[in-house]
Amino acid sequence: MSDQSGLAGSDPIAPPLRRTASQPHADVVVVGAGPAGLAAAATASESGASVIVIDSAEQPGGQYWRHRSEAAGDDDGALHHGWQEYLALRARFDAGMGAGAIRYIPATSVWMVQRMPPASPDAAPCFTLRLAPSYGPGAGAATTVRARTLVLATGGYDRQIPLPGWHLPGVMAAGGIQAFIKQNGALPGSRFVIAGTGPFLLPVALNIAHSGGRVTSVLESSSLVGWLPRAHRAVGVPAKGAEGAEYIATFLRRRIPYRRRTVITEILGDSHVEAVRTARIGRSGEVEPKSSRIIEDVDAVGLGWGFTPQLELPVQLGAQTRLDADGSLVAVVDQNQRSSVPGLFLAGELTGVGGAVLAVLEGTVAGRAAAADATGEIGSATTAELRAMRRQRSFAEAMHLAHPVPEGWEQRLHTDTIVCRCEEVRYGALSHAREVLSGEDSRTQKGVTRAGMGWCQGRVCGYAVTCIAGAPAPTRAGARDSAASLAQTNHRPIAQPIPLSALLDVEE
Repeated sequence: MSDQSGLAGSDPIAPPLRRTASQPHADVVVVGAGPAGLAAAATASESGASVIVIDSAEQPGGQYWRHRSEAAGDDDGALHHGWQEYLALRARFDAGMGAGAIRYIPATSVWMVQRMPPASPDAAPCFTLRLAPSYGPGAGAATTVRARTLVLATGGYDRQIPLPGWHLPGVMAAGGIQAFIKQNGALPGSRFVIAGTGPFLLPVALNIAHSGGRVTSVLESSSLVGWLPRAHRAVGVPAKGAEGAEYIATFLRRRIPYRRRTVITEILGDSHVEAVRTARIGRSGEVEPKSSRIIEDVDAVGLGWGFTPQLELPVQLGAQTRLDADGSLVAVVDQNQRSSVPGLFLAGELTGVGGAVLAVLEGTVAGRAAAADATGEIGSATTAELRAMRRQRSFAEAMHLAHPVPEGWEQRLHTDTIVCRCEEVRYGALSHAREVLSGEDSRTQKGVTRAGMGWCQGRVCGYAVTCIAGAPAPTRAGARDSAASLAQTNHRPIAQPIPLSALLDVEE
């Protein structure tokens, strides 16, 4: 960690924040400027609230609408779904900034949130957010922001499970490949294999093909028969069906191989990716005999097994959580996106991975309700919004159940397979800790093996370590044990790496 203090990034509307006697404050503070955060901020400002938006990126859009630097010119939206919706949301967001109702603080991370007691019997409690640069030395001193109500829309990141060779250069998260292409307009390789489960693999492959790369294969671990009993849920969201048809047509036109019930069993190479070994798997995840084959001349691999909500800040505040259909730990909210913590609203992937359309709906509802709570007005979800959210959530649940993380992945690990890449903790050490040292949860494994103690603090390996430690897989029996173990990996007093000088500002 750097010991430099400062707030990275600034824009003409929001000058760098510096340590002063009076800290910036607003009726509503929104953390995150992706689909949910943009919708929440625009709606809250249009409802009459003052708004501060804090985002770790240099420009709005989040991971879903990540795009090239706006200083270099307009993005044509060719690599994006829902680009027109982004432009409409961005216009509302920019109008709020122009009117002085929204203050945007980019390139800034929130590393701690505290719910402060009321200053007087008549006053309402508020939230204090501790800020630091997302990266680099920044432009000002680390500081705090105060909010009457708080909307967290921090999104998620790719869930990963280990396999032999995944530590080699050239192996990336599927979302990392897509983000690289969208932001840089270039490819991190030339010949790709994309593997994992879920519809997200499809746009990643098409982004690669659109940008001039070769996708030698897309490997889907599920059989897709899980959609059959749930096909009716797609009727409520016809846009998803149209999107799927578009993917199929493009795959056929570009001759991209798509293989079901197929996984990578090993990534091959000395100093970088050179090939992958694949196999078909049965219903219980077992490798089918004589199905192994090698795809050669590969220099990039994208892996994606769904997404993990970024829950550090809600967990810091004590928000209630539960296990979702895909095995992810998610936060509990009511129909107006209120969490179990008064004044705290959550939207987007934090409440369950459901896509950008659902995130925008939830952000809209959360922004309106947060503004109403802060200003003393009345604001809640409309009947139409509630129906739309139910349809989107139902489709998302069907997707999760049709594309589970396959069983049997642990059986394909070798003793020397690295599971925690930050600390280079191998599968053999985790197995030994489980069998000999009673390391049956992620916290014990962390203390015994150092798994999850590195730079990412368990964000990459946390799911795998939880499963290896002995807690039953989240989608099977024993979900309560899994939820408790996953909650341990999300309990981080410091949500992001920070300059050490930032700790000096924390009040006792």
